Amino acid sequence: MRKRWLTLAALGVVTVLLAFVVAAVRGSSASAAHKATFNACLVTDIGGLNDHGFNHLAYMGLLTAEKKLHVSGEVFQSKSAADYIPNFQACLRKHAGVTIGIGFNMQDAMDSISSSFPQDKFAIVDVDVTGLKHRPKNVEGLLFREQQAGYLVGYAAGMWARLKHKSVVGSVGGQKIPPVDRYIAGFQYGAKKADPGIKTLNGYSQDFVNQAKCKEVALNQIAAGSIVEFQVAGGCGLGVLDAAHEKNVFGIGVDADQAYLGPWVMTSALKKVDVAVASAIAAAKNGTLKGGQNVEYGANINGVGYGKWSPRVPGAIRSAVAKQYTLLKANKIKGIPTTVK
Repeated sequence: MRKRWLTLAALGVVTVLLAFVVAAVRGSSASAAHKATFNACLVTDIGGLNDHGFNHLAYMGLLTAEKKLHVSGEVFQSKSAADYIPNFQACLRKHAGVTIGIGFNMQDAMDSISSSFPQDKFAIVDVDVTGLKHRPKNVEGLLFREQQAGYLVGYAAGMWARLKHKSVVGSVGGQKIPPVDRYIAGFQYGAKKADPGIKTLNGYSQDFVNQAKCKEVALNQIAAGSIVEFQVAGGCGLGVLDAAHEKNVFGIGVDADQAYLGPWVMTSALKKVDVAVASAIAAAKNGTLKGGQNVEYGANINGVGYGKWSPRVPGAIRSAVAKQYTLLKANKIKGIPTTVK
């Protein structure tokens, strides 16, 4: 086993506040890098930093940590699943105080690397670490209640369909994995809560990168009557939003706020990956990372939500969704499913 280059500070009880890491930072200063005494390393999933969502948000969290916590950051992008282990190893060679994996699909690689280097600290987004094969005690899971964000945008979609006297909305997932299905299950539940008679279509592109695959699924759903299309497929899902634009229906973004694309984006289901990553880095630096456990981000702590509204969305829908969000925060909405049948 390799020698240790970095010794973590003695454990202390420190409360990590979310507020200071919400704002996205576009860069880190040279002075911050010079003063850095702690290294954090990020390994992306295959979507890369330009996915306009999931991986990009994780990177923004790293930049926030560089600026606010005066840590130094390193990023390794994965082109395929074969890159996961080598990239994790590269982080360790960089003397990382914490190595963060981004995405459910790298859970086996994280299990392997963390088990091989039990003295190092890790965190991983979208993975329940208590279910990993070797149950490593040096990995913190960063989980989200995606079903809540899905519920909010689904409620908006259902209200819009009812307003337009239409009866179908659709969703396109990248792969049938738990974080994707939590979004979709919530979306379907919210749409039916707003309009019990609505029909929900769903399909999977089996891809998180190729936009053409997602666009094809979305176009088929639109041809079947869908008036709103929810993308849950990372960079591939931009093809869903393109299909919505092309066919003059609403699209709904995911993870990051994708309103910048245009007014055909009704809103976005937000997932504060940036907050989770920055908070995990802060915890690792302070010696309070919860290895062997998960930290869950829900509406109650603004860990999930919805983005900017298209100017085409009526005020009545905006107000109704805002009310649902308030109820979610107060834990007054029960029974949102987390699986798609």
